[in-house]
Amino acid sequence: MEFTHLGRTGLTVSRICLGTMNFGPHTSEEDSHAIMDAAHEKGINFFDTANVYGRSVGKGATEEIVGRWFAKDPRNREKTVLATKLYGDMDEWPNEGKLSALNIRRALDASLKRLQTDYIDLYQFHHIDRATPWEEIWQAMEVAVQQGKVLYAGSSNFAGWHIAQAQAAAEKRNFTGLVSEQSIYNLIVRDVEREVLPAAQEYGLGVIPWSPLQGGLLGGVIRKENEGVRRTEGRAKEALEKLRPQIEQYETLADELGHEPGDVALAWLLHQPAVTGPIVGPRTMEQLESAVRAVDVKLDDKTLTQLDEIFPGYKTAPEDYAW
Repeated sequence: MEFTHLGRTGLTVSRICLGTMNFGPHTSEEDSHAIMDAAHEKGINFFDTANVYGRSVGKGATEEIVGRWFAKDPRNREKTVLATKLYGDMDEWPNEGKLSALNIRRALDASLKRLQTDYIDLYQFHHIDRATPWEEIWQAMEVAVQQGKVLYAGSSNFAGWHIAQAQAAAEKRNFTGLVSEQSIYNLIVRDVEREVLPAAQEYGLGVIPWSPLQGGLLGGVIRKENEGVRRTEGRAKEALEKLRPQIEQYETLADELGHEPGDVALAWLLHQPAVTGPIVGPRTMEQLESAVRAVDVKLDDKTLTQLDEIFPGYKTAPEDYAW
């Protein structure tokens, strides 16, 4: 496994982040614990979750599964850089979601209880809260840091100007502010290249891409369909039909390189500026094995150019749309 610092911090994290969203709804607790054991064995020390994960079996269920894994062996927690998130409503009653000082306090304490730990390494805002001023958000986070309950703050699904706004408000308070941004980013969806990536680089945020395989479209979907091991339906089928020529080229290139398509997609992200490491959310042990392989895949300039030709990206704004 390769390691890097998370943004401008001194925190060392693996270049693959283990996502836990499938734990509970799609992966049993026993298998989830086995996957986390295997992740540590493979050198993955960066785990990501959220208070709302586990929706179909109950919000908070995923954090509870992780918490019971921590309780099995104190070393599990000691070896893990733990990231979780807040924002989504945990209940229908007022103040059970968003980023008010009240909800930050309540949500943090609830996550700590479910995770059976006394601190969160990276506490992330799952979405921008347009109704709560940054002065209130940072005041609440300062208290959490002073109490030793949180070490670092991160964002998720922010626009570039949200990052700038957050950092300007933090600087006024002599507070560290954001150290990471978690965005959808992959070969197909590259919108963050216009403004989010430049903002992250400017302010020293590590970028943690989610959905690195775009729902499996970059994981060899056409070959799997032809082999009868996968069947696409609904939106996935519509997206595949729209992108079929590009995905066919992509899978052919991966074959020529001698790598699995999913490995190439993850490796491509690891070659992008500001990217700390993509989040992989394995449902099975086999999917975890595949993700780890990507760290050893090196793409030369020719291959990177070919991938840009298949899936064109964006220039930095405003050059992307102006002179």
